[in-house]
Amino acid sequence: MLHRVKKANDASHDKWIGVGGKCEADESPDECMLREVKEETGFTVISWRYCGIVTFISDIWPCEYMHLFTADRWEGKEIDCNEGDLRWVDKERLFDLTLWPGDRIFLRLIMDLQQPFFSLKLVYKGDDLVAAKLDGKPLKL
Repeated sequence: MLHRVKKANDASHDKWIGVGGKCEADESPDECMLREVKEETGFTVISWRYCGIVTFISDIWPCEYMHLFTADRWEGKEIDCNEGDLRWVDKERLFDLTLWPGDRIFLRLIMDLQQPFFSLKLVYKGDDLVAAKLDGKPLKL
């Protein structure tokens, strides 16, 4: 996990998030994931699973789409990240961290190995999650 503490004017300041970033021109989601993981961690991902897509709606920020991946094999040596502090976190302790409310939803979905590829829509007002839909069906918050 990445503890976002290094960037000025960061909407995720002091929250814990996964590594990642925006796709560059002509880049597929998996190519973006491979590049971003390498840039932010130093690791080259060798084996991964494409888990789902999240649509973020906000009254403050433009609409964004996040592609979710997990990795089970990688190589290389960890580097310092200029966006925050990287830490290995036990799954049992993950939900003790300061996370975005919607992240708690998709992290549980990712951990559920029975959950197939999913589409999750998260609607925020400020920092508050006000609505969520999983595969088009409303979720109780």
